[in-house]
Amino acid sequence: MGYYVLQVAPQEEQKTETHISKILPEELCSRCFHPTRLMRKKFRGKWVEVRERLLPGYVFVTTEDAKALYVHLKEVPFLTKMLGRDLEYFIPLTEREERWLDLLLKKSGDNGSDYEVGLSQIAVGEGNEVRIVSGPLKGMEGMIKKINLHRRIAEVEVPFMNGKTVIHLGIEMVEQK
Repeated sequence: MGYYVLQVAPQEEQKTETHISKILPEELCSRCFHPTRLMRKKFRGKWVEVRERLLPGYVFVTTEDAKALYVHLKEVPFLTKMLGRDLEYFIPLTEREERWLDLLLKKSGDNGSDYEVGLSQIAVGEGNEVRIVSGPLKGMEGMIKKINLHRRIAEVEVPFMNGKTVIHLGIEMVEQK
């Protein structure tokens, strides 16, 4: 079963998912989701938890029949474009692309949503050495491009649709020496 990517209108991910779930037979579409991320942002001097879209404008669908999925998507009244077309075939995410997405989502399963990337706990040691203690970023250290301790954000470069994209994930400091 492959992961296929749909490009949808901005801010319409949830509405598009709901509509797709209504019109598509269960045997055609086993999962339809847009991953979100948990972040901490400072508002008026207080840290507040905020949920945001991980990849705005994209919805993921798992199916074994991409051609039938494409035909059914024509019934969706919202803007949807199935990405990854190679002549007459649609190409699912590569194994590498699936791996980082699954890794982020599986390590976040305790937060109540299967499709939400939670916070990663980090420790800052001597010389500002950052160590990932736990969370979705554990094991992805080589993909981290930058950590902004002030804003509590990790910039992670991931492969996506035969290119690379930078996603921002939330972090929290649990130790500081």
